[in-house]
Amino acid sequence: MHDMTTHGGDRTVYVKTIAVSDLPREVRDQAEGLEQLYSVHDAQGQQLALVGDRKLAFHLAREHDYAPVMVH
Repeated sequence: MHDMTTHGGDRTVYVKTIAVSDLPREVRDQAEGLEQLYSVHDAQGQQLALVGDRKLAFHLAREHDYAPVMVH
């Protein structure tokens, strides 16, 4: 996860499900049979991380002092 300075001190990040089939080929090739991944974005929409497990996305965010929120 990128270590970024957040705008206005907002430490909220957004976790959303991404279909592997919607990703570029080089990312699909690394997905190792998964059908979905979890993307972590800051409040400005910049992707900070892409991981294969929802729990890992939340753990990674918290480990970097962010407050993760699931986007539906």
